[in-house]
Amino acid sequence: MAMIPNQLPRLVSDPTGRAFGLDLPPGALTGPADDPYLWSGHGPAGPAAWSALRPAARTAGLLPVLLGGDWGLDRWELEPERMSDPADHDAEEVLAGFWGYGTAGGAWPGLAPSQPWDTDPDRAAETVAEMLTEPGFWLADARPALVPARRSADIPAVIGWSGPLNHENDVARLCAVLRSWEDRFGARVVALTFDQLVVSVAAPPRTPEEAEAVAAEHFAFCPDALTQGSRDAATLGDYARKAVRDTPVWTFWWD
Repeated sequence: MAMIPNQLPRLVSDPTGRAFGLDLPPGALTGPADDPYLWSGHGPAGPAAWSALRPAARTAGLLPVLLGGDWGLDRWELEPERMSDPADHDAEEVLAGFWGYGTAGGAWPGLAPSQPWDTDPDRAAETVAEMLTEPGFWLADARPALVPARRSADIPAVIGWSGPLNHENDVARLCAVLRSWEDRFGARVVALTFDQLVVSVAAPPRTPEEAEAVAAEHFAFCPDALTQGSRDAATLGDYARKAVRDTPVWTFWWD
């Protein structure tokens, strides 16, 4: 995968990231000593962590993400060397291929139209991250992390995340879709758990028709979001209404 110059090794001699304008808590690097692909904090991020990490994107090309659930290398099985480059895949081809293997029926409906936004996508991501890490929310114990990536959509591929393994073993193909959502809806990857992906959305679809078009993409991207999700959505229309329309957070789970 084509990667930006990796600044993470500098945290060995500067563990707080002061050179990048940061004040990092205690943490650890993951990956080869000369080319790590992840820094993660030892403790919970807390609501203020995302805004504290944001300067790293400008000063070092390091993008923030939250790591939730049972974080550990043995369990997560990160394998970045197995992933291709998201730039090598076309989002619509990926989704159309998944649609053909699914159970939605009918011809692939095509990509949903893009949405204009008046909210900065990075600011929207910060708002979502703060909300999800508040006490009592399901990512309250998530750890802060930094990844050397050109864009938020690439984070799962850069770290070799295997959450969707039962659906797709090269997560870069799904990252191509995330890139398209970045472009069309101002999406950002906010959090990863062992098998879940959380995306903030600056410009979610507003009408039932637009939402159902996006719901079709969600079904191809992650069939379990509809068939085994917790929103009790029997049809794409139900799912569009409950989980897509006017919704600033999209969550995906692979069984």
